[in-house]
Amino acid sequence: MATVRAWSVSQLTAHIKALLLDDDLLRDVWIEGEISNFVRYSSGHCYFSLKDAGATLQCVMWRSVADLLPELPENGQHVLAHGYINVYEPRGTYQLYVDYVRTDRLGDLQAQFEALKAKLAAEGLFAEERKRPLPTWPRRVGVVTSPHGAALRDIVRVIRNRFPGVEIILSPTLVQGDGAPDQIVKALRALFHYGEVDVIILARGGGSLEDLWAFNDEIVARTIAASPVPVVSGVGHETDFTIADFVADLRAATPSAAAMAVVPDGEELREKVRMWQERLLQVVQARLMMERRRLEGEMRSLEVHSPQTQVDKARQQVDDRLRRMERAMRGRLTLSRAQVDGLRSRLDALNPMRVLERGYAIAQRADGGIVASIDDVEVGEHLWVRLHDGRVESWVVGKSSEL
Repeated sequence: MATVRAWSVSQLTAHIKALLLDDDLLRDVWIEGEISNFVRYSSGHCYFSLKDAGATLQCVMWRSVADLLPELPENGQHVLAHGYINVYEPRGTYQLYVDYVRTDRLGDLQAQFEALKAKLAAEGLFAEERKRPLPTWPRRVGVVTSPHGAALRDIVRVIRNRFPGVEIILSPTLVQGDGAPDQIVKALRALFHYGEVDVIILARGGGSLEDLWAFNDEIVARTIAASPVPVVSGVGHETDFTIADFVADLRAATPSAAAMAVVPDGEELREKVRMWQERLLQVVQARLMMERRRLEGEMRSLEVHSPQTQVDKARQQVDDRLRRMERAMRGRLTLSRAQVDGLRSRLDALNPMRVLERGYAIAQRADGGIVASIDDVEVGEHLWVRLHDGRVESWVVGKSSEL
């Protein structure tokens, strides 16, 4: 039987909590509903429910949030609450941790916002595939914002610090109030007709939902979508979202961030150029060293196989052979001389003259024959006796075998 892995209640609750915290939607959510069971304890924290016709959601609002509200919500009041969903582990329930509450007026604006957002999303105006990349090296940046606001000063400062060679073309407009949407559309179209900007920044500083409402206008959104060049929205603060943000090619958290997005960092580029120069120098030096070694090898090979080298080698070989022949001939001559001297010594040892020099003599008949025995001569025969220094003429007067 297979072993069943059982979770504890705490483990399961922790797992569910982790799933909720990992959900991007539940970390930043607006909830519309009616306040009920509102209680504020002595600690300053508030606990209440949001309900509609089909469900009820438990809510918590900490004192730090409640103290910032102009007035606390009341039971039965219709509100729009912002926060994140998390699990209260001791009771095993999920609840909304509220960080902002809006009244009916703001709830109506939010409803309009969500309705327009859904409409334009259905038409594909927010689709990622229609968003264009920003130019890498813009020459001119168009800016649509108030000429008197801090947003313009921030944009100019950032661009001048990062990439001062870029030209900034301002198309001024109101960014708040009833006439702002029409002016924003005219300012954008003015840059379209100007036709010499590479990218457009649409910006204003932070504010409430009402302050930013001009950037939630449908005509403004459609004009941004029709832009012939990429549009970067830098409206409000990091937590502010407008319809212009969704339809723009890039949404930046602030006007300064929008300026940083459209131009490269000059100092970073200079550092990259320095790195590229160093790498290029290293590559060139390595290539030169490799080519130098190859050339030296080719030169050595050429020297080995060149005709002059071959002639020099042959000459040296001839000289070596001549020297070996000379040594061999001298050796052979020395050996021959030694042999001749040996033969001469042996010949001298056998030379009769050397025997005669020691007192011996040779008897010869008149015809030159050598007398080797007494039987070879007769008494009265004429003989010549050869000594080492001459001959003596003589006649045989007698013979005796006695020595």
